[in-house]
Amino acid sequence: MKIWRRIATAALAAVLVCIASGCAYLDVQRPLSANFDSTQIGTKEGRSNSYSVLWLVAWGDSGTRAAALHGDIKIIRYADTETKSVLLGIYSRMTTVVYGD
Repeated sequence: MKIWRRIATAALAAVLVCIASGCAYLDVQRPLSANFDSTQIGTKEGRSNSYSVLWLVAWGDSGTRAAALHGDIKIIRYADTETKSVLLGIYSRMTTVVYGD
């Protein structure tokens, strides 16, 4: 019985490490600019996405141009990127968000 208890403890520890480090689920947003003191957001927002499943198949266009077209933005003032990943990237979504006029 001691061996099973050790195995269960090790498995639980591995699961907790994966959850704590973002291996199980990751949802982050970060800026694509470092010039925050003079940033103007604008009045419109556009988003573009690309997806990946099982590290085998990927589709979409998460570029800034595609995001600007989806938001009918002529002048890009600021941009963010969002990443969502499940189970070390079995499913991933990358989103570019642009703001402007």
